[in-house]
Amino acid sequence: MARVVVGLSGGVDSSVAAYLLKEAGNEVIGLFMRNWTDESPTLEAECPWIEDSNDALLVADKLGIPFQVLDLSADYKTRIVDYMFAEYQAGRTPNPDVLCNRDIKFDLFLKAALSLGADFVATGHYAQKTTSEDGIHHLMAGADGNKDQSYFLCQLNQDQLEKALFPIGHLPKPEVRRIASEAGLATAEKKDSQGLCFIGKVRLPDFLQQQLQVKKGQIIEIEAGNEVFETPVCGQAWKLEPRMGQPVGEHLGAHFFTVGQRKGLLVGGKALPLFVLATDVHTNIVYTGQGADHPGLYRPCVCIRANEVLWINPSQALKPGESRMVSARIRYRQALVPCELRCDSEGLQLIPKEAWKAVAAGQFAAWYHENELLGSGIINA
Repeated sequence: MARVVVGLSGGVDSSVAAYLLKEAGNEVIGLFMRNWTDESPTLEAECPWIEDSNDALLVADKLGIPFQVLDLSADYKTRIVDYMFAEYQAGRTPNPDVLCNRDIKFDLFLKAALSLGADFVATGHYAQKTTSEDGIHHLMAGADGNKDQSYFLCQLNQDQLEKALFPIGHLPKPEVRRIASEAGLATAEKKDSQGLCFIGKVRLPDFLQQQLQVKKGQIIEIEAGNEVFETPVCGQAWKLEPRMGQPVGEHLGAHFFTVGQRKGLLVGGKALPLFVLATDVHTNIVYTGQGADHPGLYRPCVCIRANEVLWINPSQALKPGESRMVSARIRYRQALVPCELRCDSEGLQLIPKEAWKAVAAGQFAAWYHENELLGSGIINA
């Protein structure tokens, strides 16, 4: 029997994870992470922490397991929220959910669990873990392809995986809800949370304006068919200049926009909707193009600096001059794309069979072999 601390979030997935572990004979402790308490930027009080905490307590009472609330809000602000603001200020697009798993759930939360004598920590992620005879821990995709959340765990290292359990990773979502219902868990019919990790659904510009200043600038439209970009060298930024297009409107700050964004531009009178092709926070210009298939939305590769590469499976790491075929994605729920992964002294390049669309610096690229997530890194260009 193992002592397992479960991150009870107040949702159905972590509730069933705790239930399955208890049914298997483990000593289970429920721990709710209080990471965010400011409800001012949330929409319709989505995912308020008090309601979630109460739901987690109801589940713990039903299962007859100890329950505690762990206040990590100060660290969450420093490690996640402040980092988000800094990245947007720099014109990059961070992924707080990936960072939350790496720096909060499987770092601070894990340390707290170990201080309680835990052998493992468990979450309600739709992902799986195996361990080979050589002692390497392998992060596998969840069995439910529609719910696979391995991408959100793409920055976990071997030490973190060693202590991690994903009790529902082998189950489809409908089965998880069925188990919760039959077990009489209060969260059985609760809607899945959406939005930023532990914050909920927000109007991102409103959230960012808590710290980032409004700064009016031009929206420039680039016509399809023009020579929009110089041919890039991997690792260098694409070059755009105002003379390549025409002003079509104003915005409140280039740092409030990301590549591929459609909403929030507020420019009408176009045959097709405008999409953000690029932003320049130094000149405070947002570059746009008409239509979801504008050629300026596509890139032939993504590049990752050597010091921002993480190999979850270190036995598969490439050395400079080596390459291999993998499947990869550059955002959650994106279909895996066949790619060539190349390594040089500067880092890695992911070159897809078909060009990447809406690549945003600051996001994470993750690459797989079959169902195993081998590694990940922060997109530089």
